[in-house]
Amino acid sequence: MNKFTLGVEEEFMVIDPVTRELTSHEQKIVDGAQKIHEDQVKAEMHQAVVEVGTHICSNTQEARAEVTKLRGTVAQLAGDLGLRIGAAGTHPFSHWQHQLITDHPRYFEIVDEMQEAARSNLIFGLHVHVGIQSRDMAIHIANQVRYFLPHVYALSTNSPFWEGRNTGFKSFRTKVFDKFPRTGIPDYFSSIEEYDRYIKLLVKTNCIDNAKKIWWDIRVHPFFETIEFRICDCPMLVDETIAFTALFQALCAKLYKLRSQNMKFINYSRALINENKWRAARYGIDGKMIDFGKEMEVNTRSLVLELLDFVDDVVDELGSRDDLAYVHKILEHGTGADRQLAVYNQSNNFVDVVDYITSQTLKGI
Repeated sequence: MNKFTLGVEEEFMVIDPVTRELTSHEQKIVDGAQKIHEDQVKAEMHQAVVEVGTHICSNTQEARAEVTKLRGTVAQLAGDLGLRIGAAGTHPFSHWQHQLITDHPRYFEIVDEMQEAARSNLIFGLHVHVGIQSRDMAIHIANQVRYFLPHVYALSTNSPFWEGRNTGFKSFRTKVFDKFPRTGIPDYFSSIEEYDRYIKLLVKTNCIDNAKKIWWDIRVHPFFETIEFRICDCPMLVDETIAFTALFQALCAKLYKLRSQNMKFINYSRALINENKWRAARYGIDGKMIDFGKEMEVNTRSLVLELLDFVDDVVDELGSRDDLAYVHKILEHGTGADRQLAVYNQSNNFVDVVDYITSQTLKGI
């Protein structure tokens, strides 16, 4: 039987508490964390970003404990340096031109190849790994789960602002990331062998030097026995991070169960799924998405409730019902983007938005 283990990675903003701008932590947060959480806190390409990653967790309760602990540690270390951390998909007003690149050959190589696409990639995501021990099963589930990615993405939208502008999107982060190659919803692969041939061809022709430069919204991980979900904005609240983690785990378990019963969900094309991804980025949970089975527009909130019904028969076995229930709170109180916009609309002041983000990041910690 497959063990649907979990791993959660979050990318945080490092913020100057006076100006509220993004600022470099000069690797001091990473160095300090090394003594407490060996290799769980890492630098990113921009010096104003810090990434944390849990150990392998057997359920959402373990993931919650680790995510909470890591947020607390990074916040404490930042505080000791006179800095703050914040969790959102983009910073409301900082400009990427003023941000320093981390001094590491790998990042310099990426900047040299990608140029402004890399330098402007000042965004913050959530990556969730779900353990799938069979690679054949992993590509099967990755193919099928693509349809549901926009639904979870809509719930996670948390980046309405970019460089001091209201973009009109609930998630502008993916619009920034789209400038990179090999991003977005992947194509359908008929087998793991086809996927492996694709990777080998890209390496052979110098498109990439390793499979980690596949930056799709979902990928069969090249080194771990996991499927990695990469579509979500970094959520403001621990409760949100764990709800999305629970949802991705439940989707994998449900599709695994269907396959075990010799059934499967319909595979839709990348072109069709992208229509829903666009709507999720633009409207979050307040728009409509397309139900391709019915060939009609449906209220996104209704589709989220349908998604919860779809996975309902696997959540008790996973032990994630309570964590998954937070999705109803998001439908009630709005996504991170909705709440950021509400704060901004009250005062027309981006400083207030940053203060709101930094306070919410540590809520319950």
